[in-house]
Amino acid sequence: MHTCHASMVWHLHNTTPFTLSVLLSPYFSLSLSLSSLSAMAPAAGAVALHSSLCSTASEKPYSPLRSTLLHVAPKPKSLLQNHPLYPPTHAKLSLEFKEKILCLEVMGIDAGKALSQNPDLRTATMESIQSIITFLFSNGILEKDLPRIFGMCPKILTADIKTDLTPVFDFILNELKVPENSFRRVINKCPRLLTSSVKDQLRPALLYLRRLGFKDSGALAYQDSVLLVSNVEHTLIPKLRFLETLGLSKDEIRSMVLRCPALLTFSIENNFQPKYDYFSGEMGRKVVELKEFPQYFAFSLENRIKPRHTEVVQSGITLPLSVMLKSTDEEFRELLKQGGG
Repeated sequence: MHTCHASMVWHLHNTTPFTLSVLLSPYFSLSLSLSSLSAMAPAAGAVALHSSLCSTASEKPYSPLRSTLLHVAPKPKSLLQNHPLYPPTHAKLSLEFKEKILCLEVMGIDAGKALSQNPDLRTATMESIQSIITFLFSNGILEKDLPRIFGMCPKILTADIKTDLTPVFDFILNELKVPENSFRRVINKCPRLLTSSVKDQLRPALLYLRRLGFKDSGALAYQDSVLLVSNVEHTLIPKLRFLETLGLSKDEIRSMVLRCPALLTFSIENNFQPKYDYFSGEMGRKVVELKEFPQYFAFSLENRIKPRHTEVVQSGITLPLSVMLKSTDEEFRELLKQGGG
């Protein structure tokens, strides 16, 4: 039994006649004539394209972009003619470039942003992009994951499967001890893993974090994987040194980051410094409270810390730092009514 139905709608901004044929898998091809579509377009420029994806239940065809390509934004996010990387002088190159742009937009990726962040996409072939998508699918990534993964890290689209991507999955499997059926969960949590060098970034970060006391590889993989893509020398160590300047010992800092790993992701200039200045100045609290409640730095200064502190002061009561910030609005109001009791 065959099932065949699909429709796509987009706005066309170029009426140059040519036939677009993008081979997306052995089982699926997209072919259309932009000249004929332009003739069909209403004044608003919207054109409905009807295509078919036909398969039998027994065949179970493997088509990486089968469903992804059926959900198109109402219009492309950028005009090809105005894009700085658009090559108008060579007809063949223009055709290939437009095919690539359409493919990216159909996958739900902002082509203009992707090309700006990864200029190598301009010369990448459709075949190489398809190979990368197929490889990701072979490692458990789903079609619906592609817009977020490629949107956050368009460099993945021009990565080398053998030298860039395969080592990352080997690292996740062998060094983080993540089973293959959980690859998707890890990659979705931190797509930047796929653009990080195992030798120069991931392994050094893992070794350093283990020396700090992060022994649970599963927690690093599933919850705190952003730490693995953080540069040890320029990102992690400076934050630890800043905490030392507050009068905390190395052992105290180690205990703090193990209890609140997010500390290693916060900006010194935009988080640590202003929140500590308010903590020690306006609030007049002692650094020992930060040792006991390092999660203080995870709360919004303007939306949580300042309003709560102001109400506590106006009420004339005293609350532990953790109670003041962690309580719900209802619990906080009740504490104020009870005088902090």
